[in-house]
Amino acid sequence: MTIGNAERESDAEPLEEGDVDLPKIGSRARYDPLMAVMKNRVTARAFDPAFTVPAEHYDLILEAARHAPSGANSQPWHFIVVRDPEIKRRIADYFVDEQRARAKMKMKFPTPDYRGLATAPGFIVVVSDFRWVQAFPVLKDDDSDLNRMYRENAERILLQSVAAATMSAHLAAASLGYAVWWVTAIGQENAQTAMRPLLGIPDELSVLDIFAFGPPARPPYKRWKKPLEEISNVDRFDPAHFMSDDEMEDWIRNKRHKVMFKDAGKVD
Repeated sequence: MTIGNAERESDAEPLEEGDVDLPKIGSRARYDPLMAVMKNRVTARAFDPAFTVPAEHYDLILEAARHAPSGANSQPWHFIVVRDPEIKRRIADYFVDEQRARAKMKMKFPTPDYRGLATAPGFIVVVSDFRWVQAFPVLKDDDSDLNRMYRENAERILLQSVAAATMSAHLAAASLGYAVWWVTAIGQENAQTAMRPLLGIPDELSVLDIFAFGPPARPPYKRWKKPLEEISNVDRFDPAHFMSDDEMEDWIRNKRHKVMFKDAGKVD
């Protein structure tokens, strides 16, 4: 059941399942608008609490999510739209408590202020069922090292599939003018224990992400991104791109907090 009644805004005829509408090879008619959306997909962690997301916007966002690629075309995802302020508050409280626990354990991770989740106008919980790994290459009823290798790979396929759908939702929200927040710190079992009953999620399913969005409370900024030449390789991996253990440790200690929360000009 859809939440609103979103319509496809296009001059072209609506696509039926199985149809494709590819542009001419090399045409930038779609690439440039897509890049404009991607470059302006920005993170906010505090939103305008007075704003109400129209129901049809949820439909538009989830319509984008459902067209994401997935392993074996299994589409191993569910999305829970949360509109109840009390549920939002209780989920935010869980993350605030988790933040305090990390501080006591001296993790030294620059954790964001999760209180903004409580007043996020748009709030979608991303759920998956790890039993879907059986749809990917695995050896049934086999405890061998080979089967463990294939099962680990199957779990990666599932996570990549759900991430693709989540990113599609983010881009759709950004194209509608929203700032977004991708919350991923929920792999711990206590997070699942806290949220499953709150959202009526069966024990067999897992919460993988929370996607918050809305008009930002403050003007957002574009965070630093690595330059193209630092990440692209041709035919073989460029050894100059490899970071030693010491370089990685230095980056985490001295730059991580800057690229997570600060302006690109303050990275160095």
